[in-house]
Amino acid sequence: MTEIEVVVIGGGVVGLACAADIAAGGTSVCLVERHPRPGMETSTHNSGVLHAGIYYPRATLKARLCVRGQRLLYEFCRRHGVPHLRCGKLIVPSGRPDPEQAVAELESLCTLGNANGVEDLRMVDADFVRRREPHTHATPALWSGSTGIVETEALVRAMRGVAEARGVAVLVGNGVTGGAHDGDALVVTTAAESIRAQTVVNCAGLYADDVAAMFGGQRFTIFPCRGEYVELTPSKWSLVNGLIYPLPYASGHGLGVHATKTTWGSVLLGPTSRYQDRKDDYESDRLAVEDFVEPVRMLLPSVQPGDLRLAGSGIRAKFHPPTESFADFLIERDPLVPALVQVSGIDSPGLTSCLAIGEYVGRIVNRG
Repeated sequence: MTEIEVVVIGGGVVGLACAADIAAGGTSVCLVERHPRPGMETSTHNSGVLHAGIYYPRATLKARLCVRGQRLLYEFCRRHGVPHLRCGKLIVPSGRPDPEQAVAELESLCTLGNANGVEDLRMVDADFVRRREPHTHATPALWSGSTGIVETEALVRAMRGVAEARGVAVLVGNGVTGGAHDGDALVVTTAAESIRAQTVVNCAGLYADDVAAMFGGQRFTIFPCRGEYVELTPSKWSLVNGLIYPLPYASGHGLGVHATKTTWGSVLLGPTSRYQDRKDDYESDRLAVEDFVEPVRMLLPSVQPGDLRLAGSGIRAKFHPPTESFADFLIERDPLVPALVQVSGIDSPGLTSCLAIGEYVGRIVNRG
């Protein structure tokens, strides 16, 4: 049986960040990932937006770690040559029947974002909107100048490189099949071997509830919520210069179908939001292109059905059911199994927050 100080389960950006931060102080760490390479699930099945921290209740982990994480990620991307762009984001008051109420919602978001410490956030007039995004509705809007985009595949590669440079053993194609207790330590069983660790960090994303149950930890449920995308045909990429968002879904289940200009110039439109039973079903019963036309036209009125084509999909690891509107990240030592650190319910803004989550978990682990 292999012995090591810390095992991190899950090789998305959050798992990689946790492993790298813990290893920075000389702790021996291995990361186990069931896929052939890190980041193949949620980390690379999203819009690649670096969020500012506007939407989350004040003093929550999501608010605090998003604001901190965005600053860390911009610096990380500059240092490691990861393609990214601080392009800014417009939130426009489309899709609400009462224009006055929509503007009031934008102003409320602005107040919340400023309270959370978001940089360069302000209400802007129709002239500003026309100059930034001439093909959207020219109405008052909320401008988030610090919001940006990142090439997620390149980010994952760079984060893996940093983790390995700090001595992390990244074990891919090595899914966890079981867990057990051995005194104060935990034993992680994979398809290839058993690993005894003083601490196990659960960064298993969509499967974090299953991993917690393997070790007899606290019980919780991860609810898979699928988001689907279309993209503009290349001839229409010029309709969008940066990021255009509607007001978020009233249900709290997402930020609405938005327009994202990628670092390579294409334009994603999405995601939708639909809870489902399976954690691995990205393709069955996909929406048709026609289903996107109405929400896309709320942002880009000139778009025709022929301007759109189907793109990818992703599955969020929601920590709350469809009957509820918000749940914070769960990041703590498990109250039933102190050797198990839960890093669970990491949906949006998990990508933006990943390095700040790594710091946070590093402090938990290093405190003993």
